[in-house]
Amino acid sequence: MEAMTIPTPGIHHLALRVSDLDRSKDFYLNKLGFPKALEVPGLCIFVVGGMFIALRAPDEQTPANDAFNPFRIGLDHLALGCENPEDLVRVAKALNDHGIENTGIKRDTTLDKDYVAFKDPDRISWEYYST
Repeated sequence: MEAMTIPTPGIHHLALRVSDLDRSKDFYLNKLGFPKALEVPGLCIFVVGGMFIALRAPDEQTPANDAFNPFRIGLDHLALGCENPEDLVRVAKALNDHGIENTGIKRDTTLDKDYVAFKDPDRISWEYYST
């Protein structure tokens, strides 16, 4: 059987289930500075480089005290491209200024690129990654 090919320009949006919607909105909109595109009860959407990222409040099916774990099957981490190497210095400083735990600038020896890794309030792993 031949593989099916479906043309696509790329990912349209990504949705993250968070434990505290207000805390996550503060993190992404106020600390990281992403612009809000839409907000309705239980949902906030912001824009990152033309892609929509949705924050969804816990659902009745969300287990109590659930926590992100990058070692379970599913999402490991998200990486945002960073075109200018000097931007990584600014990113690390801004994260530090907001008290957001991060790695500082590190080198990915596999791809020979620099990055700064950090976690959101639910410990979801993010990177700003040199393109």
